[in-house]
Amino acid sequence: MPARSGVVAPPGWSRWLVPPAALSIHLAIGQAYAWSVFKPPLESSLGLSGTASALPFQVAIVMLGLSAAFGGTFVERRGPRRAMAVSAACFSSGFLVAALGAATREYWLVVAGYGLIGGTGLGIGYISPVSTLIKWFPDRPGMATGIAIMGFGGGALIASPWSAELLSAFGTDAPGIARTFLVMGGAYAVFMTLGVLLVRVPPDAPEAAAGRAAGATSRGFVTTGQVSARNALRTPQFWCLWVVLCTNVTAGIGILEKAAPMITDFFADSSSPVGPAAAAGFVGLLSLANMLGRIVWSSVSDSVGRKNIYRLYLGAGALMYLLLALAGDSAKPLFIACAAVVLSFYGGGFATVPAYLKDLFGTHQVGAIHGRLLTAWSTAGVLGPLIVNAVADAGKSAGRTGPGLYTTSFLVMIGLLAVGFAANELVRPVHPRHHEPAGGGDGLPAAAVPEKGAGA
Repeated sequence: MPARSGVVAPPGWSRWLVPPAALSIHLAIGQAYAWSVFKPPLESSLGLSGTASALPFQVAIVMLGLSAAFGGTFVERRGPRRAMAVSAACFSSGFLVAALGAATREYWLVVAGYGLIGGTGLGIGYISPVSTLIKWFPDRPGMATGIAIMGFGGGALIASPWSAELLSAFGTDAPGIARTFLVMGGAYAVFMTLGVLLVRVPPDAPEAAAGRAAGATSRGFVTTGQVSARNALRTPQFWCLWVVLCTNVTAGIGILEKAAPMITDFFADSSSPVGPAAAAGFVGLLSLANMLGRIVWSSVSDSVGRKNIYRLYLGAGALMYLLLALAGDSAKPLFIACAAVVLSFYGGGFATVPAYLKDLFGTHQVGAIHGRLLTAWSTAGVLGPLIVNAVADAGKSAGRTGPGLYTTSFLVMIGLLAVGFAANELVRPVHPRHHEPAGGGDGLPAAAVPEKGAGA
């Protein structure tokens, strides 16, 4: 297979070198979760509303899902190294175009650079190491993908204080924002190149990797059959998971995208208002929760089953939103704790879904299936910020302040999580008629076994 030439692991290559390669990409593109740090400077320097300042982030998430749908097939055909290189080029150049937009006060260039170009890099970079990790770790897919996808959640933990420091040094006016974008684009280009150089695929992938998966324990597995990406789209299981992912992401991204101004607004009328530095710290804390949730909850899913872990994400997530709505600004620690739990479930949902897909559809084209599923992220990337920002903007126009700006959106999130919970309950093993013929996929028989916790 020429596309894999030069990236096949030599004999004796440690599979534990692959997660760091994935992390170098995901830590960089995870900067997207620190976008809320740029919202106040952009709003003040370019005269934007909260809804308008969210546009680059929303477009980036839309492009993430769309490019991941293409990128999954690209990775399967061309290998992870080429996909990572394309991601690095798009993501870093997106910052450069955004820098030009800020410098010339042409906001559409910020949207085009960060959103369209950078978002394409987000999607291809996000999907590029996932199927490779699953093939290296068929025995522990939740843990393996959790390690890598943890980087996407943790990217803001680095980017948030770094962005704040650069803005402090360069200024929060348009030229200062432009310089910040310029420095970040160059730095991320160098960092992502490390992952491009380090990544390897198993020497016997995909055939023997699938064999190792068949020989692994059946812990948490739904099927040992193989389903193509084309057939996966014809199953109700795919669309149930699409709804599950979309609702879970909408609930988390609504907080994350507006984290800094949200906590400032929420406690503006309280006895202990939140300043810009504390708000940036809140963004960093949410990033930490997002990051830890990806490795902790996805690893737990290897033991308790994917369906059970999503019951936790969606059910307990709705409870956290209810507590936020009821408590108001009376308890700042409760607000922070509930938001952190929601973000840990948000991150855990991303890290667990590749293993859920593997359980249902096998390893044959799991990267391509995962890419198509991430269109749910595109939808959620519009819905979450739109719900929270539109409700908050309408509340400000009506003269409301404090928790009143967000209570309605919290109640909407509870409803969405309930829908996701119901969709998860409908997930069942894929019918054998959708399986590839024996020997025609990854060499596995088309036999279905029950997942832990997959029953009604």
